[in-house]
Amino acid sequence: MTPSARLQTAVARGYTRVTASALGSRQSAVVRIGFSFTWLLFLVREWPHRRELYGPDGPWNWDMAARLIDGNRAFTALMWSDSTVWFEIVYALAIVSSALLLVGWRTRTMSVLFMIGVLSLQNRSIFVGDGGDNLIHLMSMYLVLTRCGQVWSLDARRAGRWADRARLPRDTTGIVLWAVTGTALLWAQLFTGARLFLTADGPLPGLGWGAVLWGLWLVQAGWWFVRRYAPGEPRTVLDVLANVAHNGALLVIMAEVCLLYASAGWYKIQGSRWQDGTALYYPLHLDYFSPWPWLADTMASSGTLVMVLTYGTVIVQVAFPFTLLNRRAKNVMLVLLMMEHLGIAVLLGLPFFSLAVIAADSVFLPTNALRWAEARLGRARGRLAARAVSLPGQRARESDEESPAGTLVR
Repeated sequence: MTPSARLQTAVARGYTRVTASALGSRQSAVVRIGFSFTWLLFLVREWPHRRELYGPDGPWNWDMAARLIDGNRAFTALMWSDSTVWFEIVYALAIVSSALLLVGWRTRTMSVLFMIGVLSLQNRSIFVGDGGDNLIHLMSMYLVLTRCGQVWSLDARRAGRWADRARLPRDTTGIVLWAVTGTALLWAQLFTGARLFLTADGPLPGLGWGAVLWGLWLVQAGWWFVRRYAPGEPRTVLDVLANVAHNGALLVIMAEVCLLYASAGWYKIQGSRWQDGTALYYPLHLDYFSPWPWLADTMASSGTLVMVLTYGTVIVQVAFPFTLLNRRAKNVMLVLLMMEHLGIAVLLGLPFFSLAVIAADSVFLPTNALRWAEARLGRARGRLAARAVSLPGQRARESDEESPAGTLVR
């Protein structure tokens, strides 16, 4: 085979692979579960302090936030009204959308509502948060483009029940949800101060948030119509477009993680404390980052351990993007990175930052490991279900045997 023929074959094979299926369906499901769980846990933990962080009782009041939004043109639904009731509604919707995205119920709609909740709260008070919040901020937008509910979701279970039907059911729940979200979007654009322009103040140059949200809403309607009334070539075309968007977004997430580690590692190399191996010593003695002072003192008392962990952190972060060329090296490095962030969560008291980074790292988890975990969890769930079914019958038989006068009772 000539070089040109081999090149054409490789291009055709790659084109088929990118358009025929959504790659990394399990990895994208883990990313969905990880980020929705992290954000949900954060919102629930900060429930008593929500008004001080993002609401009317905070030092960064509504007028100050409005002036900032006028300058940076960021999207936030909390600027549509200064009512305390509206703030409570947005915060509650953020919690509900996170929980429903976690279990994979109406994933396409919930991913959009999840994005709106994340952007609304974080852009309302940009001085609250850390690197983990920035990562959730970005990933919430990428998840909208992924087909992250194909496995490990209520959507996947519903699709399995409908797979044998010649024609899909009407899906009344989906229609009602689509109508409610469209009505809410129309109300926001007509009766609030929302800047839902079509060509300005959006996530991309020349594209406004109005075009994005209305476009996603119309795509939902088109997807339902084609699935129900045009299952032939139009459905195939939509599947191809959805697969391309999913695979492109997954590639962006991978590039984002590589950029995160590469920039962090190379910036560390330039620091004198990282060069002499003492950088880890200093945060271990900061009261703000010492939830377990005795544990921090124990680790900081060993100069060798501090040096090994300091150099190891830099080596792992700088080397990770290059290990993607070798599967085994990548898997080993991935384990080390996740252990590093678990250590950050425990030693420095940054659990949400660590959970967000681990959720992003999950995009590189090996498929075989995820299939193994899926099989093990499936068998465990089957045993629990069988036990739950057998116990009532077994107890009934035992009660009949213990009651010789059972016929008299009846």
